Amino acid sequence: MTTHQRIDTHLHVVPPAYAAWLASRGINAGGRAIPEWTVPAALELMDGAGIATGILSVSTPGAHLGDDGEAREKAREVNEFAAHVVRGAPDRFGFFATLTLPDVEGAIAEGRHAFDVLGADGVVLLANVRGTYLGDPAWEPLMAELNARRAVVFIHPSSLPCPPVPGIAPFVADFLLDTTRAAINLARVGTFERYPDLKIILSHAGGFVPFAAERMARACADDGEDMAQGCARLKRFYFDLALSSSPYALPSLLAFAEPTHITFGSDWPFAPKQRSWHFARLLDEFALTPEQRHAIDRGNAERLFPRLKRL
Repeated sequence: MTTHQRIDTHLHVVPPAYAAWLASRGINAGGRAIPEWTVPAALELMDGAGIATGILSVSTPGAHLGDDGEAREKAREVNEFAAHVVRGAPDRFGFFATLTLPDVEGAIAEGRHAFDVLGADGVVLLANVRGTYLGDPAWEPLMAELNARRAVVFIHPSSLPCPPVPGIAPFVADFLLDTTRAAINLARVGTFERYPDLKIILSHAGGFVPFAAERMARACADDGEDMAQGCARLKRFYFDLALSSSPYALPSLLAFAEPTHITFGSDWPFAPKQRSWHFARLLDEFALTPEQRHAIDRGNAERLFPRLKRL
């Protein structure tokens, strides 16, 4: 296994009070039970995968279950918890702040608190919230605020706004489509042109984006035809390797993504420890140049998070 140098941009945190809140509502995460989370367990996972630093994030369903006031309380609660973990080991952890979409006013307020008071490294946004996808005009004030801060935005999938197929949990395939939908929508509405200082990371190698980019590109262009413009927009995203470093998925990503736009991801603890380690080993075994390996392991993330840059 690679020595401790990786920066993991897809490492989850599950505050115990947050887990209890979800359990009281009978809610899981895309068909997975809400796992137990502790700092020692996180460090064990990280040490086994060669991860020097993990950027913590809350997974789906986030903090907003329908009530704006409750969402603001829960977002503050989970962000305070994550910030406490980071303060205890700032070299091992960072965090993406949880916001309150579709409550835009609350999301802006919580983002400001997270950056200015808690020292967040970025924010995590769900690809869709009850059928409204990133790129929706109603959420433009938040995107403008994040752009002004030159923020790193981590997009995590949620359940599709439709019933799952019986016997197929949403995390199996729906999550990949959810991420893909959000990416296309953000690209087609010109998000990067309006907000050029945003750095947006797509989960799980961007879902289906690398594999089907040429098919999608025209839909991402202003005129619905300019494939070059559409591809250029899709290439502006960053792509994490959570559960995506297989000999099937990784070549597709490397063929499409800018080499400076790929980051390491473990997806723990929603991906069990052995599963995360399996994909880390696949990456270790994949034929990469030394430059590619360093870029994916930490070089690209160092540019996103300058505080983690090694001298």
